[in-house]
Amino acid sequence: MKNIKMKLVQIPGQSFEMQATTVTQELYAVVLGCNPSRFSGEPGLPVEQVSWYDAVEFCNHASRIQGLESCYEISVNGKHVDWHKHYNGFRLPTEAEWECACRAGSDVDPAGGDLLARAWYYENAGGHTNPVGLRQPNAWGLYDMLGNVWEWCWDLRDPTQSSRRALRGGSWFHYARGTRAGNRNSSTPSSHYCSLGFRCSRTLRQR
Repeated sequence: MKNIKMKLVQIPGQSFEMQATTVTQELYAVVLGCNPSRFSGEPGLPVEQVSWYDAVEFCNHASRIQGLESCYEISVNGKHVDWHKHYNGFRLPTEAEWECACRAGSDVDPAGGDLLARAWYYENAGGHTNPVGLRQPNAWGLYDMLGNVWEWCWDLRDPTQSSRRALRGGSWFHYARGTRAGNRNSSTPSSHYCSLGFRCSRTLRQR
């Protein structure tokens, strides 16, 4: 039996919980047996160079390992994904969930504070990703919501125009102005870049 070490934080006032950090290379390798990342060699680095499809596959595999329901139904060619929204397995957050978790109950963008203490971005990252959990967490105990790697979300960036999926949070490659809770980006679901990662969420059933 594989051992998945994944700390999740229940989001106050919401019916979901979110992983405290982005998925690391170690965790990704335990679940899927590979590590696609460009930057490696140091414990705790976030996995990167993962596509949206890779992230969805990870969520389903991790769910099965933990005895949870797989949230995603993936077509034979792997290009069409349906989300069973009431299943209890791991999944990608929606954009709304991601921003709620990032702001941690505040109307003030967390980038307005001491960003150097909270995030890895162009000015302090050193030209690469850095181990997760070393910057200050937000008020709800979530690390690296800004910077280090962009985070895939479930949503289409613009459902009326393209298949591009939403990205949030900025990365090690971006300046401070792009490392904000309200900043939105997107990419095609098959994209692989050394600034793209993800974290898992999970729906909590009502008792």
